[in-house]
Amino acid sequence: MTPDERFAELNIQLPPAPTPLGVYKPFLIDGNHCYVSGHGPLQNDKTLIIGCIGADMNMEEGKLAAQQVGLTILATLKENLGSFNKIKRVIKVLGMVNCTSEFEKHPYIINGCSELFAKVWGEDNGVGVRSAVGMGSLPDNIPVEIEALFELA
Repeated sequence: MTPDERFAELNIQLPPAPTPLGVYKPFLIDGNHCYVSGHGPLQNDKTLIIGCIGADMNMEEGKLAAQQVGLTILATLKENLGSFNKIKRVIKVLGMVNCTSEFEKHPYIINGCSELFAKVWGEDNGVGVRSAVGMGSLPDNIPVEIEALFELA
């Protein structure tokens, strides 16, 4: 199955692709690499999921927020490339988690995005290298921000 077919089978709606709120490009191609700037959990109604994990949200809510960030990244890829088939593989994911200082399960939260990418591109091409780190705060009090690097097909 192709990545587009795999995504269609998930029967999930993509949120709108976000527009930059600062001076940066959300998407950039350099050679055979596609860089995606940090994205937040934009919902279908164009609102953001907000909250601090460990204070306002639990781990499961945080993982779902990370999945929503993954969908937001997919929306940017779809808008700029037209098809997930144009991505060969995920190279790197950097996940930042807005959490209390006691929270220690950052990788579990970012799995929400990583598991989504694995479903779209398969276990071999959908899983790249990754970092998952905790932050004292994130823009607009979003619970998760993720940036990613992809190899183009």
